[in-house]
Amino acid sequence: MPHLNNMRCAVLGAGGFLGTNLCLALRPRVASLRAFGRRQSFPSALHGIEWISGDFADPTSVAAAISGCDTVFHLVNATTPASANIDKLADLQSNVAPTLRLLEACREAGVTRIVFVSSGGTIYGMPRQVPTPETAPTDPVTAYGISKLAIEKYLGLYEYLHGLQYRVLRVANPFGPYQTSLKGQGVIAAFMHQCAAHEPIHIWGDGQTVRDYVYVTDVIDALLCAAEHEGASRVFNIGAGQGRSLLEILDAIKQVSAQSPEVQFSPGRSVDIPRSVLDISLAREELGWQPQTSFDEGMRRTWAWTIAQQQEGTAP
Repeated sequence: MPHLNNMRCAVLGAGGFLGTNLCLALRPRVASLRAFGRRQSFPSALHGIEWISGDFADPTSVAAAISGCDTVFHLVNATTPASANIDKLADLQSNVAPTLRLLEACREAGVTRIVFVSSGGTIYGMPRQVPTPETAPTDPVTAYGISKLAIEKYLGLYEYLHGLQYRVLRVANPFGPYQTSLKGQGVIAAFMHQCAAHEPIHIWGDGQTVRDYVYVTDVIDALLCAAEHEGASRVFNIGAGQGRSLLEILDAIKQVSAQSPEVQFSPGRSVDIPRSVLDISLAREELGWQPQTSFDEGMRRTWAWTIAQQQEGTAP
């Protein structure tokens, strides 16, 4: 596998939260970079990067995006855990089927590696072991998690049949700059946006739901490591390895904002499992990766970015 500085990369889903951050990190490091997506959430951030606008469900657009590339980062995420359960067939048609067409296109274009962002929070379902290792049973309780797992299995099939290398990152709950609250994912982004706008903060359930929150630059570092990885493992958990409840997130936002926002509680949702924390020891051992940004520092940076967006009038 070539080093980053020799890679010709395509980022699919480049206009979103992780995609924007990944493109910014790749731009000075790789031989060439192409960004693909339906739209750019923050066009100024991707200024100067080759952009192809298209829908992931359109095979022609996807083939154009990966043409001439050897490494593809698959970050497309057309649904959320909540929306996927409402329309399971649409979830399958918007995520799994287009990914199969992508894999065929990669095979035809001579792509050598795909790095796929899976879901550390939904793949394992109701985890029997916390923190949860990659070897734990995969019993998703959402269609979203089932689709992610199906894609992981198809990646394995294409490596077996065609030698198309892959790495999967089961990412926990990333947060940081360029995350919006528009898709209903990302509680830190949502809470901070509501706090900055002096709106009530909305919590599903009693606030005791625990998740593993990892700062975005650490996720991006893991993606870069996965692109170059030469070891035997294919699937890696990426998180902080530590859980925090929604009430703890709320307290942290009060700290960084010096505000005491109103909080509104709603009944819990079936898609929200009580506790999800990832065991990240395999990534530490094989990828040589571990989180570098403390939760408190990540929260400070994210709040500063949120306030700057609001002041510029570009807050989502």
